[in-house]
Amino acid sequence: MARTKSIYKIIFHNRGKIYEIHAKQVQHSALLGFVEVEGLIFGDKSAVLVDPCEEKLQAEFSGVKRTYIPIQAVLRIDEVDKQGTNKISPAGENVTPFPSPIFTPGRDQT
Repeated sequence: MARTKSIYKIIFHNRGKIYEIHAKQVQHSALLGFVEVEGLIFGDKSAVLVDPCEEKLQAEFSGVKRTYIPIQAVLRIDEVDKQGTNKISPAGENVTPFPSPIFTPGRDQT
């Protein structure tokens, strides 16, 4: 029995917005605290209707072979049957990023 290729939907918080992307491979990274996402999948360029949000994502990730997302930014990772729409949406009030330590450069840490 032939196994179909998996597609993963990754939803993460980045610069005050919620990104939803699709990829062929997701795994933990050798870089501590990061999720490794490889083989980003974008919509068909030959389609009559072009989504400007997807074009913006495609331009942002053009030339990217593999991206590393901080684990605290990841909201959800799903294995899906087929690719949906990649999009960027504003973060609502119900999304709170995981707290991170406060570091202020230049302060005496002793």
